Amino acid sequence: MRQHGHRLLRRWAHYKPQKPQAPPAPPTPPKPPRKPQSFTFHDSTWEDPYSWMSNLNDKVAMRHMDVYMEQEEKYTEAVMSDTERLQAKLQSEMASRFAFDLSTPPLRWGPWLYYRRVEEGKQYAVLCRRLANLNEEFISHKYPSAGFDFTSGKRIEQKLLDYNQEAERFGGYAYEELSEVSPDHRFLAYTMYDKDNDYFRLSVRNLNSGSLCSKPQAERVSNLAWAKDGQALIYVVTDNNKRPYRIYCSMIGSTDEDVLLLEESDENVYVNIRHTKDFRFVTVNTFSTTSSKVFLINAADPLSGMTLVWECQGLAHCIVEHHQGYLYLFTDATKEGQSVDYHYLLRSPVDASSSPRIWESVFIDDEDLIVEDVDFSDKHLVLITREGRKFRICSVTLPLPVGKGAVHPKELNPYFLPLPRHVSQISPGPNYDFYSSTMRFTISSPVMPDAVVDYDLSSGKWNIIQQQNLLHERTRILYGTASTASIAEKSSNIINSNSMNEVNAEDDNSWNDLSEFYACEHYDVSSCDGVVVPLTIVYSRKHKKENQNPGLLHGHGAYGELLDKRWRSELKSLLDRGWVVAYADVRKTSLLVGVIVLEDFWLLQPSIVVQIYFVLQF
Repeated sequence: MRQHGHRLLRRWAHYKPQKPQAPPAPPTPPKPPRKPQSFTFHDSTWEDPYSWMSNLNDKVAMRHMDVYMEQEEKYTEAVMSDTERLQAKLQSEMASRFAFDLSTPPLRWGPWLYYRRVEEGKQYAVLCRRLANLNEEFISHKYPSAGFDFTSGKRIEQKLLDYNQEAERFGGYAYEELSEVSPDHRFLAYTMYDKDNDYFRLSVRNLNSGSLCSKPQAERVSNLAWAKDGQALIYVVTDNNKRPYRIYCSMIGSTDEDVLLLEESDENVYVNIRHTKDFRFVTVNTFSTTSSKVFLINAADPLSGMTLVWECQGLAHCIVEHHQGYLYLFTDATKEGQSVDYHYLLRSPVDASSSPRIWESVFIDDEDLIVEDVDFSDKHLVLITREGRKFRICSVTLPLPVGKGAVHPKELNPYFLPLPRHVSQISPGPNYDFYSSTMRFTISSPVMPDAVVDYDLSSGKWNIIQQQNLLHERTRILYGTASTASIAEKSSNIINSNSMNEVNAEDDNSWNDLSEFYACEHYDVSSCDGVVVPLTIVYSRKHKKENQNPGLLHGHGAYGELLDKRWRSELKSLLDRGWVVAYADVRKTSLLVGVIVLEDFWLLQPSIVVQIYFVLQF
């Protein structure tokens, strides 16, 4: 034992511990070729050594670009190599939360409920409808096609268009851009993408027989609108450069050639059409960077010509609606020669004889109250407004008073509809039925999955039609009304008759709000030029740590637009790991000091990945 011990001591005496291996050198980022080139604009000159990357027609430059992008992808893989297991886990978590809706929430228009659903084993959806008043208690929520009319012995559902069959017509690919049902519910006009020719092809289908109409079957169609109560279809075609420039009118069932209503020869002018919600008129917008015009076509007599009703300088957003003899124009056109960064509402009688037409303002300008959008029905005008960060929906009874001039919306006794906390966006529609008192909106929030909500503007009742429930990882879709009475009763509120006609929306129990688990806070941050930048942050209440949370920042500095802050289910994986997600509404030319501002991001982008870490001071 002693000799063995001496041998061990001699071994340890000659033992030299291995030197720890040096960590691998960090990967070296690729360097794209620099090709100096000078540019001069407005008496300013600058160098751009990477302008060659935009020369898409330069084959040599594009080959260099391909090589560089391949190097970037390899660099990204090397930088992220130690996170491969985490990436796979995050991808799995995020994919499990995506809502794969087998059906869209049904939309009522007249006597019909329209919706799309996916049949098991099929790749594309089927467009369907059913009469709303036929035995709604027999409609299955999970399988809407299971509805059965026990009186007539027939299925309630009517298949209108199977996009799986359309894929067979178009070489295995079905992509629809436009779809419009005629006001008499007899025809469906739609455009499908023809990938072999790279344009959209127009088709019209008879919904009673299911067969295709012989005409029109036009090519390169970009826009369409119904006229003559569904007896005529007006559509726009593009030139070889995909510029909308011609308007045609086709009489359904007629063998006559389609009539050319307008051809815009100026290559800088684009054409667009839409029908007013009451189908009384078709509006024609012609616009360029220098001017914008709106013409009216009498839908009852579409071949009678066009009447100019609005004209302004510069490119402007111009939407014209009609209500009981008045035209309403929602626009962001210049006012008295000065550009504006908001929309406003104008009004003019249809039969106005003055030239040029006189438009009067409907509302008094209020810099603290921004009208984001408007929507009309037969008896109500709906305003989506924003005061600072607070979004609201209010309805005003129509018709509006005449002869009073511009008024403040509060003078019209608006009814404010219930909303959850922290609303970041309100999107109207689709609201096709002009004579319905119910309007549909999508309500978005940083701490709530998007909710599709139907509001009854006459009674104030409301119902969540579709919303993903992250707590149970499923999406709720409601069909009909009789079968959802119990849910509707719990999730409905009646408008209160208080001084502001405002609903008490403090009780959010009926909204699938996640604010119990995730906090949403707002700050005003001063940039280097002194401009205040609104900052919205979202974080997990459970994982909040003082000055220690990693962060991911969204930013956008153009056009004065607000960022899309709606809840994204994939962000839950970051929030639950202690990350803070922030949105900076960097307007116009403001800058954030010490922070890179991204226009958008995707956590697992396979090519170039930019990671930003910052600490938020709570």
